[in-house]
Amino acid sequence: MPELPEVETTLRGIAPHLSQRRVTDVVIRNPKLRWPIPGNLARMLRGQIVRGLRRRAKYLLIEFDRGTLILHLGMSGSLRILPAGTPAEKHDHFDLVLDDGRLLRLRDPRRFGAVLWHEGDVAQHPLLASLGPEPLEQDFNGEYLHRATRSRSAAIKLAIMDSHLVVGVGNIYANEALFRAGLRPQLAADKLSLPRCQRLAQCIKEVLLEAITQGGSTLRDFVHSDGSSGYFQQTYFVYGRTGEPCRVCGSPIRQVRQGQRSTFYCPVCQK
Repeated sequence: MPELPEVETTLRGIAPHLSQRRVTDVVIRNPKLRWPIPGNLARMLRGQIVRGLRRRAKYLLIEFDRGTLILHLGMSGSLRILPAGTPAEKHDHFDLVLDDGRLLRLRDPRRFGAVLWHEGDVAQHPLLASLGPEPLEQDFNGEYLHRATRSRSAAIKLAIMDSHLVVGVGNIYANEALFRAGLRPQLAADKLSLPRCQRLAQCIKEVLLEAITQGGSTLRDFVHSDGSSGYFQQTYFVYGRTGEPCRVCGSPIRQVRQGQRSTFYCPVCQK
């Protein structure tokens, strides 16, 4: 599933092409995504100008004068900028046609993505209202992480993947941040000291920023808006490296299951 760095990379790829452009048409080929695409979306968007684009957690928000288009890539979705009139393929479900002869196209083979419309304060949309802070913002830091985990006995890896605590720290980057912080993923969140929380918060920021710089990770379906790939997966310390030697100490990387997800860690470097 595309995680925060992949969504941020997508945002940065499409924003220059959409900003201040007028929507001339909307094409809905298959409305049956994770939630149905609103049937009146074409009527709502034709003639409107894109006023801004931003990301909240793993949601892409395209802002118009009369509301906000909420996009989610789901498990297999990608957004591409293409010339208008480009023939659609089997899994191309949605086009936003622009006044400069280009279009934004959503491809989603598994159809777990979303295209939704919200009028008013988009922060109050049910999908966004209860989200935690952004991990790259100043209000996410070690002090916050320490306070927020005092009543959480769950494993620290599961805690930082909870979007109510902090958004966008998916499985790949949780594994990598915990390795850099020297923390065993199974540790109880409420047992971490303030210094260890400070170290973990900083490592989460570092991992996400490095991944964004490298264009995210390309796993299975994810590609950038121009069709290129990300490269962060080439620098993984633990994710997907079961049995391979730790890049720091040489010990074999171990794999366990936590919350129905694979966890990877070094038994020597992480305590």
